[in-house]
Amino acid sequence: MDITLLIKAAIMGVVEGLTEFLPISSTGHLILAGSLLGFVDAKAKVFDIAIQTGAIFAVILVYWQKIRDTIVALPAERSAQRFALNVFIGFFPAVILGLLFGKAIKANLFTPAVVATTFIVGGFIILWAERRQSAGGTAVRVHNVDDMSPLDALKVGLVQCLAMVPGTSRSGATIIGGMLLGLSRKAATDFSFFLAIPTLIGAGAYSLYKERGLLSVADVPMFSVGLVFSFISAWLCVRWLLKFISTHSFVGFAYYRIVFGIVVLLTSWSGLVVWAE
Repeated sequence: MDITLLIKAAIMGVVEGLTEFLPISSTGHLILAGSLLGFVDAKAKVFDIAIQTGAIFAVILVYWQKIRDTIVALPAERSAQRFALNVFIGFFPAVILGLLFGKAIKANLFTPAVVATTFIVGGFIILWAERRQSAGGTAVRVHNVDDMSPLDALKVGLVQCLAMVPGTSRSGATIIGGMLLGLSRKAATDFSFFLAIPTLIGAGAYSLYKERGLLSVADVPMFSVGLVFSFISAWLCVRWLLKFISTHSFVGFAYYRIVFGIVVLLTSWSGLVVWAE
């Protein structure tokens, strides 16, 4: 058993769990962390996607009461049926565009330079969105996920597709996009989490199936460590974030994205850090 590899898997799992649901791009951080750790081969890319499942289990645990109530009420209650339909509608665009363009995006855009650039651009978009809402530029129409319409869900689902570009942040795109579309900060965050369940489980399962030829039984310890650390760190992060958004904006995350992106670009251009492609 390669202890060094397991330590790398644990670090990557923590990075995934801490960044998956914050508007700072888990994929971007995984690419950068993988570059520093020398964890950049084809199997590592499958690992990065697969361990997202651990983070999703954390969301399922945090939202278990809502999920359970929806499943129980699904046969009879219109509100439960509408909520489930909205999640499906929001999930559907990512499936279509992922199948059409996923391979090309992975081949051309999964690089530290692209990640750093999208970090910076995304940071400025968050600042603009927050200032717009603070100034009353976006009227809040939807205060709870149960009040969303299918059209609201479709719009958020289309915005989620922007996160196919690494460094954009799936949670950032859906939360900020939802706010710009008239959802409250709480409703946008909740729907982003619910939308993550089918999106990330589907992406993980598809990636494992498609790249199954790369994997063997010997990889089980590495994937298991990554999943466990991803789950634990994501569970802590989600619980913290739900409390944080009740009294704070996302401005701090925007400045973090901008500064971090600039640091990556400067260290890359100066040669101080050799970021692997």
